[in-house]
Amino acid sequence: MNQYINKPTPAFVAASWVALLAGAAAYCIGLFNADMLLNEKGYYLILILYGLFASVSLQKIIRDKLEGTHVTHIYYGLCWASVAICIFLLAIGLFNANLALSEKGFYIMAFLLSLFGAVAVQKNIRDMEYLRQHNKTDHLELTSSTLPENKEH
Repeated sequence: MNQYINKPTPAFVAASWVALLAGAAAYCIGLFNADMLLNEKGYYLILILYGLFASVSLQKIIRDKLEGTHVTHIYYGLCWASVAICIFLLAIGLFNANLALSEKGFYIMAFLLSLFGAVAVQKNIRDMEYLRQHNKTDHLELTSSTLPENKEH
């Protein structure tokens, strides 16, 4: 597939990392300071870890499909289902939690910011790796085609 990929700007790369780290840190600090039982904290911790993995997997599989890489329907469906399940379980957990509405909103926003950050960071890494590989290949092709032929005297 012939596709043009722009190099991510340093500002977007930085913003992506800030979104991921700020969202995950805020979520985890809030969880650490929360007045919850340890099993409740574990539930919310596993949700963010599963959510981060699911969102990165979904971004990768969507990108694979766009680039023409074969993707099985079952894995594609599992990626979408995993992201939906994470968000659904967070919503159900927070709906039933004995927390102030502002705390519930805090967890939702930190969770979604983390997922966005993870997707953006993974996209940037993939774009930069793609460009690095193609620039390396282009450089090698250019170098080998411009080298003088080896002649014996």
